[in-house]
Amino acid sequence: MIPLSTRMRPRDLDDFVGQRHFMYRGSLLYNSIRNHTFESAVFHGPSGTGKTTLARIVAGEMDADFMEINASETGIKELRALIDGAKVKFFGLEKKQTYVYIDEFHRWNKLQQDSLLKALEDGVLHFIGSTTENPYFSINNAVLSRVGQIYEFFPLPTEDIEDLLKRALNDVERGLGARQVPYDESAIHILADMASGDARIALDRLGFIAENLGDGGTVTKELVAEAMQRQTTFYDRGDDRYNLLSALQKSVRGSDPDAAVHYLARLIEGGADVVMIGRRLLVMASEDVGMAYPQAIGIVTSCVQAAQMTGFPEARINLAQAVVFMAACPKSNSACAAYEAAAADLRSRNIDDVPNHLKDTHYEGAKDRGYGGYLYPHSFGGWVEQQYLPDNLYNEGVRYYEPTDHGREAAFRKYLKELDVLKNNNGGSGED
Repeated sequence: MIPLSTRMRPRDLDDFVGQRHFMYRGSLLYNSIRNHTFESAVFHGPSGTGKTTLARIVAGEMDADFMEINASETGIKELRALIDGAKVKFFGLEKKQTYVYIDEFHRWNKLQQDSLLKALEDGVLHFIGSTTENPYFSINNAVLSRVGQIYEFFPLPTEDIEDLLKRALNDVERGLGARQVPYDESAIHILADMASGDARIALDRLGFIAENLGDGGTVTKELVAEAMQRQTTFYDRGDDRYNLLSALQKSVRGSDPDAAVHYLARLIEGGADVVMIGRRLLVMASEDVGMAYPQAIGIVTSCVQAAQMTGFPEARINLAQAVVFMAACPKSNSACAAYEAAAADLRSRNIDDVPNHLKDTHYEGAKDRGYGGYLYPHSFGGWVEQQYLPDNLYNEGVRYYEPTDHGREAAFRKYLKELDVLKNNNGGSGED
């Protein structure tokens, strides 16, 4: 049986869902497809976000030959045969262009990727490559320079996936509309949310539920939990997840590892995904631990990345390590408070210009404008007294960053106090 996600693939641009940062009516990409001026591109992002769907829509709109291959199953021999066929069509009587979509393009090595270059340069072939890896690391620079356009696909918002699920439930031709499958609104919302931005997962789980409903059955929250093999307890009340995330952060901030782990367990057992929890942990590493233990952001990032790589159930171990670590760390919100104070000044008052000696002087005429005079601290042993703040803030002696005595920040506080002593000895003149 054809999966529901395959049957429900959008067929044209106006049916495409998501990626509104580059795909919307009137966008450059939208117009290039409509105007038949689209050439080549790289699509990168997580699975189930529309990369293959958009490539097939492009092929349908461009009125050109379209070939689709997977890099994990195709080698240079097959690619050369494809290019030879494209040459015949391009230079022959048909004068027809060929588009090739190569899924998982990052799986090809440098030699395989470079085999595309001549065909791209000659215009024989137009290329769409998709990859879940960062293309700047996984695709040769020579290929990227000839492709030009790189589009990053993000996980779909819950509301977009919910829209796709309802389309499938109501579509008589391709979806489940002919069967008139009953469903609870809350169940569809939970399924969309638990898919973590992957439309393919959401649609195929819905298809699985619909195919195995008993007579007169309804798509319910309990069936969604069974299909996803995860609990949905915190969906009983819509704000539970946010209350639990709030309690988790406040427990970490209060240095109570027992309470922090308790709320982490409630989140995970209730069906929260790694992305939801990981985002909050990364914020906490800077907002609550901050300068008291600056390495926290690196450690927590590693734990979250490890959790994403391993997936549940093992991911709970990585997340628990991050939570216990931060709860046991000294705390400081000084960096966060410094930024908020600086931003508040920008919103509420007029601020003088950047001092002339800090402005860029790497162009002809800068000195004529009075720019220059910057003292390079490394030439003075690492520090030299000079003004950095705009004039009015400097004259007022404005301070945004107020270091605490907590943890590692005590060393930063001590260093900055030593600099204050040097400034006072210099009389605040701005001269070394």
